[in-house]
Amino acid sequence: MAFIGVEIPDEVLKDIKEPNLSDIRAELKKELAFYLYDKEMISMGIARKISGLSKWEFLEGLSRRGIKRHYTEEDLIKDLEYADFS
Repeated sequence: MAFIGVEIPDEVLKDIKEPNLSDIRAELKKELAFYLYDKEMISMGIARKISGLSKWEFLEGLSRRGIKRHYTEEDLIKDLEYADFS
């Protein structure tokens, strides 16, 4: 697993209204996941892995942020083929 670090100055961290550093990390990972998904840089599955959220929590987060789900006609065709209604 690759690690990418982001440096945040101490004066910025102390102004974040969350006292627990692990909670700040978790929130930043979620926001990064939503941002990258919104920009169509990653899939929902990858975004969910980054965020640590369940499918339903992620979908709820998309809705709260006004981010549209990326679902193409090609995705629908694949889903219908997978469902195999025969």
